[in-house]
Amino acid sequence: MLDDFLVRAGLAGLAVAIAAGPLGSFVVWRRMAYFGEATAHAAILGVALALAFQISLFAGTLATALAMALTVTALAGRGLAIDTALGVLAHGALAIGLVAVSFLPAVRVDLSAYLFGDILAVGRSQLAVIWAGALGVLALLLWRWNALLTVTVSEELAKAAGLDPGRERLALTVALALVVAVALQVVGALLIVAMLIIPAAAARPLSRSPETMAILATLFAGLAALGGLWGSLRFDTPAGPSIVVAATALFALSRLAPRRA
Repeated sequence: MLDDFLVRAGLAGLAVAIAAGPLGSFVVWRRMAYFGEATAHAAILGVALALAFQISLFAGTLATALAMALTVTALAGRGLAIDTALGVLAHGALAIGLVAVSFLPAVRVDLSAYLFGDILAVGRSQLAVIWAGALGVLALLLWRWNALLTVTVSEELAKAAGLDPGRERLALTVALALVVAVALQVVGALLIVAMLIIPAAAARPLSRSPETMAILATLFAGLAALGGLWGSLRFDTPAGPSIVVAATALFALSRLAPRRA
């Protein structure tokens, strides 16, 4: 069954959904959209490094995404305005990555596949890596769920409860880097943040609890992945952007639904 490229694409999309749903909820609650964008843009630099040193793309993108996330956190802690730090690092990393790729004449690279995703080209080994990474993110979030919620509500309350806000921020940083590495081939560096934010934003007005929002966000992300694949095949459109279009349609529909009490 896994010889069917469409089945592999669907499974890859669902793997990203189970990680992006709950993590995207925290991104929305903590207003980390630009933080996620900077981390995702760094993935292109990771691609260039992986090709240059002949290591796996997953390892290269994971390393650079994690380094970017830790760098932004460190700069913000030293007093630099967070929006300034994110703007400089996000666009700087993306530009450096694109320029670095041009210095690899022996390697033919289709940058559009990394910028916008190429889910239909996912192979068996890549599918295994995607699922392993997605399940790792889900396990991490489930393990730290209550602590992450407490820190999100109030860092002072978290400290009173004996929690370390810095450790919980690090857990989110690691989870975000993993999702970037996992989702790069599915939706691409420029659209990863959309898959984190849009399903969670669609779930928010329909949810009565954080857990409900995380579950609905996961369902919406899964529907967007499968619906985007169907639209891509039906209308011969790019798969990655089509998935984000499907997510945006779900968001628009959620705005029309009755609000929670």
